[in-house]
Amino acid sequence: MTETQRDLLSAGFSLTLIALAAFVMQRFFLPLIWAGILCVATWPLYQRVRTRFGRRDVLAAAVLTLLCAGVFIVPVLLGVTQAARQAPELANYIVSANLDGIPVPAFVHHIPAIGDTIAEWWQATLSQPHGLAHLLSDREINGFHSASDMVKVAGVGLMHRLVDFGLAFLCLFFFYKDGEALNRQITAIGSRCLGELRWARYAEKIPTAIRATVNGLVLVGLAEGVLIGIGYAFAGLPSPALWAAATGILAIIPFGAPVAFVSAAAVLVFNGAIPAAIAVAVWGSIVLFVADHFVRPQMIGSATRLPFLAVLFGILGGVETLGLVGLFIGPVVMVLFVTLWYEAHPVDDGSPVAKPR
Repeated sequence: MTETQRDLLSAGFSLTLIALAAFVMQRFFLPLIWAGILCVATWPLYQRVRTRFGRRDVLAAAVLTLLCAGVFIVPVLLGVTQAARQAPELANYIVSANLDGIPVPAFVHHIPAIGDTIAEWWQATLSQPHGLAHLLSDREINGFHSASDMVKVAGVGLMHRLVDFGLAFLCLFFFYKDGEALNRQITAIGSRCLGELRWARYAEKIPTAIRATVNGLVLVGLAEGVLIGIGYAFAGLPSPALWAAATGILAIIPFGAPVAFVSAAAVLVFNGAIPAAIAVAVWGSIVLFVADHFVRPQMIGSATRLPFLAVLFGILGGVETLGLVGLFIGPVVMVLFVTLWYEAHPVDDGSPVAKPR
């Protein structure tokens, strides 16, 4: 056997093992990715905690994992508890609305210019039996004959998410505990494949992009949910905490917050509280304007030194292709792509993106 044949056989053996490992672990990719994102985002905090605990890795990893779990679990439990109280009523309303249709609200006819058009569309779609299912293009809703059917399906989906949730924090503990060794191994592999200097240039961009995205999207989005939620409470919106939680989650995604507070305003209009609906829409717009035009660009763009369009396309493209986890992977991909671009074109053209040295 020649040296070339031996190298090809060795490469084929390695690729086969990698493919088999990926096939076996495919169910757990999502929890691993979430754990990796949390670990990178909070690694400086872990180092401080470990120093405070006398560099006892296991204790520091356990404490910070429990702290992170508490930060996420407490709001989730509050939201789930609030949703569970109203789930039967909401599910029953959706099933009844789908089976019997939704009458055209009286205020629709009074909307200037387009009220009659909206009323005609509503009558032809939502007011018809199974019109809601046709509108959402989800045929499974036709099989729901009672609120218990819908609650049962939602409960199964929730259990799957809770399993992923638990696995992510289990992985996070081991990422903290063995993070330094894992980083050394990844650095060794990357340096061998790309060269030490080039690997260092790309590797330093990833933690910065992830932390900037977590701060600029997650923290700002949750803050938007809290501030707009206060407006819900003052406006007298039913279940303001649940609406605030939904707003905070949607606010993580660009252009997601308006869907939440406009829907909340629509509920208030439906209940006849038009001044409160206007106040919610105005307050939500003010909070969104300040967050999207001043806070987020400063936290994401200045940290990653990415142009605005690169940040926007990275976030939206990541969500479109990968779901919620794409919020964090998308900006990382764009940071690496822009680094590659300026590696190939190192001429200083005044771009805000940092050029490789």
